[in-house]
Amino acid sequence: MNQTIQDLFNRKSTRVFTDEPITEEERKLILESALQAPTAGNMALYSILDIQEQDLKDELAKRCDNQPFIARAPLVLIFLADFQKWYDIFHAYCEETPVIEEADLFLASQDCVIAAQNAVVAAQSMGIGSCYIGDIMENFEINRELLHLPTYALPYSMVVFGRPTQQQKDRPKPKRFELEDIVHTNTYRQKSIEETKAMFEKQSGKSGEELKNYITAFANRKFYVDFRKEMNRSARAMLKQWTDNII
Repeated sequence: MNQTIQDLFNRKSTRVFTDEPITEEERKLILESALQAPTAGNMALYSILDIQEQDLKDELAKRCDNQPFIARAPLVLIFLADFQKWYDIFHAYCEETPVIEEADLFLASQDCVIAAQNAVVAAQSMGIGSCYIGDIMENFEINRELLHLPTYALPYSMVVFGRPTQQQKDRPKPKRFELEDIVHTNTYRQKSIEETKAMFEKQSGKSGEELKNYITAFANRKFYVDFRKEMNRSARAMLKQWTDNII
């Protein structure tokens, strides 16, 4: 197992950071690594916001479900699914400006998360922890105003970075699913409910009534909650803004 693969196996979310700053060289390497990511047609259908103002960090921490560790992170990056630059250059040079549609958003979203993961892996290789913040998709309209976002630049992912405390280093990484439970050969095979239960038993280490309670608690924590309603509302608002020009 080479060092890159070892870093992938070792990496886990970090939510508590030491006071040691990320150096300017490290920050630049993380950002430059993001830019080396694969991208559709070499179009780089994303942009990165490097949030350096503490007031902005504080506000984002509140809006992302009141998670104070976001404000304390030495490096906060927001990855935007961004077609705006291409729309503008098309408008400047093409006789007819192409209509930006749903597939363009899907492509931009792929570019966005690939770049973010490059940044995460680069940081891990330097001993810098990270945590994805999906809650940046909430509160779309006020975040759009806060971050001065144009029509075709949407906040798709946020990642916070910092050096993990010893407690975070020692914290066990949550167990992943087994290879045979996730990888399908050639075509998708939907599992029976018995197979699905067995898959979750292996991943969670729970069975019977304990597994039922675990799944129910997970649903209550992640699905039957207000933040999910807001995330879905914001997602619909983002999609509407992106597609309002489609006739």
